[in-house]
Amino acid sequence: MRGALGLAFSLMTIQAQGHDHSRCVVDDRDREICLHNAARRIATLSPGATELTYAAGAGDQVVAVVSYSDYPPEAQDVASVGSHTRIDLEALVGLAPDLVIGWVTGNPAEQMETLEALGMPVFYIEPRTVENVADTIERLARLAGTEAAGQVVADDFRAGMAELTARYAGREPVRTFYQVWDEPLMSVNDEHLIGQVVQLCGGDNVFGDQRRLVPRLDDEAVLAANPEAIIAGGMGEENRHWLTHWEQYSNLTAVAEDSLYFVPPSLIQRPTPRLLEGAQILCDKLEQSRQKRRAS
Repeated sequence: MRGALGLAFSLMTIQAQGHDHSRCVVDDRDREICLHNAARRIATLSPGATELTYAAGAGDQVVAVVSYSDYPPEAQDVASVGSHTRIDLEALVGLAPDLVIGWVTGNPAEQMETLEALGMPVFYIEPRTVENVADTIERLARLAGTEAAGQVVADDFRAGMAELTARYAGREPVRTFYQVWDEPLMSVNDEHLIGQVVQLCGGDNVFGDQRRLVPRLDDEAVLAANPEAIIAGGMGEENRHWLTHWEQYSNLTAVAEDSLYFVPPSLIQRPTPRLLEGAQILCDKLEQSRQKRRAS
């Protein structure tokens, strides 16, 4: 371990000499990150970071990922260096990345500080809005030298989300509970990216005014809020069992109107271009609830 870290430090020191900082972007910790040359060996330390880097056109430059980096499929063939909560530093350093993509609130601070102390450029991301998803792709493309490819993806994502926004503007609001986790029971407020998608689709998030981005709840809180639609992400792409829990409450409006819906979590819970697909599904589910209301 010590030998690998020492070698990396020496390499980074040599690479740092003569930088003209020709590629500079500001990350989501408001730090300016500058590279002399486009990154050629990129480590992505969250599944979302992996997906965003591929979306930016830099997939061929990714040399390290973490567990659950399952999209696009080719990312599963890249060397894994642990999980986003515990990185195998020796394995990561041995792969000699020239750019590390970190997650602001998800990666262990002490390990990230070690990487920075070694001189590795760390670009932190955590998109919190639809526009942030698009501009993160652009910034990653800038660092990777894939600006043209990244711009196409960013522009397509913006256009798709704008079209959805226009389509559902003015629709009748649907009182909505989005379940992001089951034990403990959690939802999202209106500031959360998922909460913003609920609003885009004409949903009225019943926990939107909570102070915490991801508030913890209990069944009683949901029963008191009495949502017209319940949407869950589940723990897997085809796992809908979280919704069956609510079927015991026959007086709940969402249950009475059979408005219990599932959206694959990777499409709605990762801040990536596939959020557009997840938003389209969520909007369609809420429109189904409107149709049931009109028919009753």
